[in-house]
Amino acid sequence: MNAPVSNLPLHQQIHQDIEQQIRSGILSPGDKIPFEHELMETYGCSRMTVNKALSRLTTSGLIERRKRAGSFVRLPKLDSTVLDIPDIEAEILARGETYGFELLHRSVHRADTPDECELAGIGGQVLFLRGLHLASGRPLVVEERLINLETVPAALTVDFTDQSPGHWLLEVVPWTQVESQISAINATDDIAAWLQGDKGMACLEVERRTWRGYERITTVTQIYDGARYSFTARFDHD
Repeated sequence: MNAPVSNLPLHQQIHQDIEQQIRSGILSPGDKIPFEHELMETYGCSRMTVNKALSRLTTSGLIERRKRAGSFVRLPKLDSTVLDIPDIEAEILARGETYGFELLHRSVHRADTPDECELAGIGGQVLFLRGLHLASGRPLVVEERLINLETVPAALTVDFTDQSPGHWLLEVVPWTQVESQISAINATDDIAAWLQGDKGMACLEVERRTWRGYERITTVTQIYDGARYSFTARFDHD
C-alpha cells in the first residue's frame, strides 16, 4: 500500500485507499489487511488514526477485525438465497437502508436478437429496461431486463421511472420456474460508471430467466458491486 495524497483528513484517506483496493479487486474477500503498526508506518500516522479508519471500514461492512489475528476483507451482510428470486428492494430495506430505483433507459421493440427471440419468439414484442438499484442513495446493482410483452402485456402501462420492474413482477406475475447463473466479473467502463466505481472493480453478475408454465416471462442481467453483496445457497435434505 502506498500513502495517499489528498486534502482529506488522514483517517479518511486511509479508509478510501483501502476501500478502493477492495472495490477494484486488488484485495479480495479473505485477504488480510496489514497490521495496525504496518499501516502506521506506511501512512506516517498514529495508532488512533489507523484505528479510526479501520473502524469505519468495519462499520461499512468491508472488513472484519479479529482479536489477535488482524483485519480481513469480507463480503458484507446483504445476502441473497440463490435458490429463489431475490427482491432487491426488500433486502435493502431489511438491512435498514433506504431503497431507490433509477431508470436509465426504456424501449419497446420487436424481438430480433437471439436472446430476445428465445424470450418472446421471432418478432414478438419485448420491453427493454436498464436501471440502477440504490442503497442509501448509492448504486448497488445495475440491471438490464427484457420483459415478454406477449406474456405480460400489463408491463407496457407501468411507469418504471422509480419502481423496480423486478419487485413489480414478483408481486403481479406468478412464476413457476427460474434458472440462474452467477459469475464473477470485472467492471467495464460503463458498469464502473453506473456503479460509481473503478474500471475492473470486482462484480457479481447474475443472469436469470423465469417462466410461467411454458411461457417465458423475463430475462434479466444484474451486476452487483462485489464488495457490498454476497449470495447464500441453502439446501434441505429430506
